[in-house]
Order: sequence, then C-alpha cells, then structure tokens
Amino acid sequence: MVCAATIAAVSLSCPAIVAGAGEWQTFDGGPDAVCADGSSPSFLERVADPTRVVLYFEGGGACFSEATCAFDGPDKAYVSASDLSPESMSLRGGLFDFENVENPLADHSWVYVPYCTGDLHLGDQTRTYGDDLEIEHRGAVNAAIALDHLVERYPDAAELVVTGVSAGSVPTPLYAALLADAFPEARIVTFGDGSGSYPDQPVLNGFMGTLWGTMNALPDWPETAELTVRDWSVPGLYVYGGQHAPDVTFARFDFASDEAQAFYGALVGVDADDLVTLIDEIEAEIEATGVPLASYTAPGSEHTLLWRDLVYELEVEGVRLIDWISELVEGETPPDVRCTDCR
Repeated sequence: MVCAATIAAVSLSCPAIVAGAGEWQTFDGGPDAVCADGSSPSFLERVADPTRVVLYFEGGGACFSEATCAFDGPDKAYVSASDLSPESMSLRGGLFDFENVENPLADHSWVYVPYCTGDLHLGDQTRTYGDDLEIEHRGAVNAAIALDHLVERYPDAAELVVTGVSAGSVPTPLYAALLADAFPEARIVTFGDGSGSYPDQPVLNGFMGTLWGTMNALPDWPETAELTVRDWSVPGLYVYGGQHAPDVTFARFDFASDEAQAFYGALVGVDADDLVTLIDEIEAEIEATGVPLASYTAPGSEHTLLWRDLVYELEVEGVRLIDWISELVEGETPPDVRCTDCR
C-alpha cells in the first residue's frame, strides 16, 4: 500500500515502527510535521490488535490573535509545542488505562495525534500576528501524517474509533469520514468529547477558514465542492462528514455547563449563558440535515473526561457513560442520554 497524504498536500515516506506490542512508542512524522513554534511534534502509537484501531486527537486550546497565539504571556490560549513521551502516557487514566477490564478500547491499537498548532487540527498555513509573531497553523498537515501512518500500518483494520477531547474532538467527524474513504468496508465510530456548543457562527467560521487556512486542507468531496470559507463550521464537519460517509456512526459527549467551552465561545462572540440549550440546538440542526448524532450530556461545568477515571464512574439518568461508549464501540447506536437537572 502506498503512503499518500489524505488531507493536505504532504509528501512523506511512512516511518518504521519499533517492535513492542502493547507499549506506547514514538514515531517520526517526517520533515513536514511542525508545531506552532516551528518545533517538531511528538507522534505516539500503541501497537495491539491490528484490526481494531483508535485514532486519538489531543486537545489543547486554540489561538487567533497576537495575544492568544503568543508563545508565553497571560492571554496564551493554546499549546504551542509538543513534548509527549511514552512514559507520560502511562500516567493517564480513563480510556488510557488498558488494565481496566471495563475499557472497551484496551485491546485496540492506538495512533495518537499531538496538538500544538492552535487550529483545531484543521489549519494549513503560516500566519503572522502583530509585527513578527509567526505561527505555523499546520494541524491538518500533522493530522494527514497520522492518517497516512494508520493507513500504511494497519491495512486490515476492520473497526476504527476516531476520538479526541476539547480541540481534538472538533475535527473527529471530518477525519472519520476520510478514513471511510480509505477503509470502505470498516466499521467506523467517531466520538467527540467537549465541543458540542460551538455553533455555525460567522466569526468562528472565519477563524477556521481565513486565519488558519482550513480551506487549503479540507477535502475535495462532491458534497462540499461549492462551499466557501463561511460555510465550513464546527457543526458542518458533522453535516458534510455524515453526508459523505453515511455509514459512519457519529457521537458526542458534553458537560452541560462546560466552563472551557463557555470561555472559548465568549472569545468569538458566542452567547454561552445557557450552554446546554445551545448544545441541544446545535445537535438538532445537525440531525435536521439527515445526519444522526448520538449524544450523552451530563450535568456539571467540567471540561472533558476520556482521559480521567470519571469515564468509568459517571452515570446520568441511570445510564453509565462507559456502558454507553462500549455500545458505540461494539457497533450499536445507544439512545441519547441527557440530564434532566443539568445544574
């Protein structure tokens, strides 16, 4: 199988994998992989069952101005470099605890996409903020490297889970649909944790399209051929991904009063005083296009949980989240779960 760029125009040879089944290991993304500050990101992989693979997108904020994109300072709103290591992964809980008998992803291989570009894993351009703050918004390039690596390394993948937290949850429907192009016979589930309140809003769409250069990286699908920079939105990733790959199962998790989502929404002019209503409205808009979206909404103001042991402990309306996720992984579409008292 030829290693070819999936999203961005990236030329690379696929890196070799070091033996060590079940253990986290790094792999080289090649010369095109880059963080916002020009450094090289740390790609990670866990080799286990080659027919079942998780593609995980790391979270870490976003930036769109000289203040928020600065490499240091009080208003910095993103991660600008990547220093992941196999050792650091062993400190995580939640779905990264492969010894937990309830973990539905314990036997899967994992490809971990680092996040250090401030662009929701969707950018493909160099942007100068202020006089001389040069930022490499190359999240889509790094994502393409990871997708190509997955396609090359796991050609027999039959079950794929595309997931991520916070900024890493935003692009999951897009990359799941792209994997459907590469694996047309595979069962694919995408599950985003912590981004359900970002609407189809002109300012936010503009950040994605103009500041970060997402239009340089988005796929040339028949369903999206006529779209402009203002048409692509966070909900649109579900809509157009679902229209392009209708057999993919799309799902999301959110805390009803997520303070981090409210903070980032306010930065781009989104009224998030009633966040759970906004989450409900966005889900309804997505589903009105004919794209089903399974959802689990929990009370609270926390932000994301897939990497925490809370994923095993949380129960809403009598449904444990880990059981709900397990159904998704096993190919079922569980009923929506929503808190009745979401305070």
